[in-house]
Amino acid sequence: MEHLKRLAVFAQVVESGSMTAAARLLEMSPSAVSQQVRQLEQETGVVLLHRSTRQLTLTAVGEGVYEHCRDMLHASRAAEALLAAQQDAPSGELRIASTIMFGAQHLGRALAPLLLDYPQLGLRILSTNDPVDLIAERVDLAIRLGEAEDSNLVARKLGSLRYVLVAAPAYLARMGTPAEPEDLQQHQMLILTSRNNPTRFPFTHLHSGEERVLELNGRIQGNESQALATLNQQGLGLFHRFELDIQPELAAGSLVRVLPQWQLPQVNLYAVTTSREALPAKVRYAIAALRHYLLQAQHAGAAIEVVAE
Repeated sequence: MEHLKRLAVFAQVVESGSMTAAARLLEMSPSAVSQQVRQLEQETGVVLLHRSTRQLTLTAVGEGVYEHCRDMLHASRAAEALLAAQQDAPSGELRIASTIMFGAQHLGRALAPLLLDYPQLGLRILSTNDPVDLIAERVDLAIRLGEAEDSNLVARKLGSLRYVLVAAPAYLARMGTPAEPEDLQQHQMLILTSRNNPTRFPFTHLHSGEERVLELNGRIQGNESQALATLNQQGLGLFHRFELDIQPELAAGSLVRVLPQWQLPQVNLYAVTTSREALPAKVRYAIAALRHYLLQAQHAGAAIEVVAE
């Protein structure tokens, strides 16, 4: 090991250009650095450096040795950087707020690998569709849909989710399949009454770009999407849902996309914090885990556009 240390000191001397400069970087005295290089030469019986009062120059053998030592020195620095990064690993309790549906469908799947890799990290989830005061609730990270309204918060866009209109096969067998957006006025719509979900539905044709806006109502309404999603699966009506939420149902055929040539709008998904700078490791790692999860869904064909970091 001492031999490797002397090789590393020799490489640092060559890279720094002098014994004194290398000593400062290595936090050693110049005499100790000089002694390490001299011992290396004595042990090998090879002169590596020509010394003068003005400069150091490599011998021919020294040049070859330095080429190998340089790679070793750079690898050592890379290893040190990796170890330093690991020291900044996520720990403590991560308090995260999310909508009820996103929390139930995706949050656990997205954060599970992070929690498995870092057992010192705790998690507290606050699932609610109501606005959350991040400071008062001591929330580290909030997952929000739609545009952020509080200018004091920092919203980092993760991506955009697209709504699709779906129905259970039993409903379509009983009521028929709409062919045009206007046909929806003759169907049972499940209406989400939260402030971000008006009853006006803008449709855009996938190929022509034609736009049609319809005012749609239904006898079944609610302010929480999970309950309406259950009624949708039970064949009680048509419901607009994020395609990301229902990939398994669409693949299995338990839900069917209605009007597939007509698109509903996208909704932005944000990671919201109280600070732009100096995010703790637990928050940075959580945002990265969420982005990775969404990228996997995008690659699997989900109607989502993930924003690069």
